[in-house]
Amino acid sequence: MGEKIATRNAYGMALAELAPKYPELVCFDADLAGATMSKFFKEACPERFFDMGIAECNMAGVAAGMATCGFKPFINSFAMFSAGRAWEQVRNSIAYPGLNVKVVGSHGGLSVGEDGATHQCIEDFALMRAIPGMMVLCPCDGYEMKQAVQALVEYEGPAYMRLGRLAVETVTDEIPGYKFELGKGVTLRDGKDVTIIAVGMNVQMSLKAAELLEKEGISARVIDMHTIKPLDEELVLKAAKETGAIVTSEEANILGGLGAAVCELLSEKCPTPVVRHGVKDEFGRSGAAPKVLEAYGITAEAIAEKAKQAIALKK
Repeated sequence: MGEKIATRNAYGMALAELAPKYPELVCFDADLAGATMSKFFKEACPERFFDMGIAECNMAGVAAGMATCGFKPFINSFAMFSAGRAWEQVRNSIAYPGLNVKVVGSHGGLSVGEDGATHQCIEDFALMRAIPGMMVLCPCDGYEMKQAVQALVEYEGPAYMRLGRLAVETVTDEIPGYKFELGKGVTLRDGKDVTIIAVGMNVQMSLKAAELLEKEGISARVIDMHTIKPLDEELVLKAAKETGAIVTSEEANILGGLGAAVCELLSEKCPTPVVRHGVKDEFGRSGAAPKVLEAYGITAEAIAEKAKQAIALKK
């Protein structure tokens, strides 16, 4: 595995690097530029950076207006606020008219750590996935994040992207044949006994889980499903047919996110045992991020156990 970098840092740097190439690119923040890392864009293009203060709903509305004028707005705040507090404006002002605004939610999931339950947004995948026409993605590392930012700048339409607070290991740059494409998952490791479909930092955990399983003679396939919506149905169905058991893993509520998307697809098109790994419909709590993740079972070891459960459910 490569260098450790938080996806929020990779995002901020990538957006700033693209600024000169796209004069229509504008960036908004809600008084959190130093945390969301939109500060890099501010340093590169201060005339195209707008700090809206602690007013996320207003920020979404202003960005929508600028999108109608041909700009490409990226709006930034913590996931709890950009996906939560501003949900109505994102739905009605951005998604309903299909405007070209990218909604960015930093500090998603339990790994926000000490900020506690009020800021540990575990519902953002479900909230954004439920909005018609809204793309939803969460890159797993810095390398993938940079590819995602480039793709989103060129993508026309509303999208939501989650960023992480913690520095995470870079893995996708070492995968032979890796290619980032919106709406297409990537098989990072092949396997025949079970498939682990993961998103965000859980991708790295899943790769470690596959190594643990290999020591027990279990062959696990690992899929990086960076785009939750639209889901790569072809890749999921292929994995279900070839391995016969699925585990989904996300740093989010197991209700409404990646696990739900995979279950909805397979129940209709290819009934397959699915075991969901993530937050079990409960709020987080304050603490050092690694300890919080361990307390809620968001670990490689837990994913490996879920894989064994999925295999046991095979007919």
